[in-house]
Amino acid sequence: MEQKVAIFDVDGTVFRSSMVIELVEALIEEGIFSKDVAKEYEREYRTWFEREGGYEEYINAVVKTFMKHVKGVHYGTFCDISKRVVERQGKRVYQYTRDLIKELKKDGHYILAISQSPKTTVDEFCRNLGFDKVYGRIYEIGPQDLFTGIVVDEHLIMNKATIVRRAVQKEHLTLKGSVGVGDTEGDIPFLELVERPLCFNPNKNLYQHAKRMGWSVIVERKDVIYHL
Repeated sequence: MEQKVAIFDVDGTVFRSSMVIELVEALIEEGIFSKDVAKEYEREYRTWFEREGGYEEYINAVVKTFMKHVKGVHYGTFCDISKRVVERQGKRVYQYTRDLIKELKKDGHYILAISQSPKTTVDEFCRNLGFDKVYGRIYEIGPQDLFTGIVVDEHLIMNKATIVRRAVQKEHLTLKGSVGVGDTEGDIPFLELVERPLCFNPNKNLYQHAKRMGWSVIVERKDVIYHL
């Protein structure tokens, strides 16, 4: 029998930050990345923090910086730092999505995570949250277990709708009764596939699209959950 599926974006939707941001900061703190690395996304961070620029520009700058400097880092070192990041921040989750995962799991849904953060870290984070399958960026490992800085099959992980279709076929799932949770316009392709799209703490572009489509919009602020 085919199982119902629930798809979650992770960064900013379940995790109350971005895995790749926390990783870069930890890599700088541990001395794996130079302190000067932070200057490469300083402008984007400042304009976003001061609400003069978008979060997408900021996170894209951080991802670009990560990809540039992870080249030559040993996989074992990266795994150790990933574990420490999750140990320190693994409980920094939103109440709404944390409880929704439990509710959907109890209802028999197959819980799927799709993230643009490194899969090694996302696996660690999702391990105790009830996820059945995790998709994330896989970074190529070269000789001596050193990262090459190349993302394996990047075109696939960038297309969340394609990932959902593949998972549905591979894991014998059904989109009937399916749920999807996202927070940016990059999640629209997979939200369009599910029966119950939920836009959680959406950015402006996703919010506007959601209102046009009549999708549910949920915002969690401090200890209050708003259904808009």
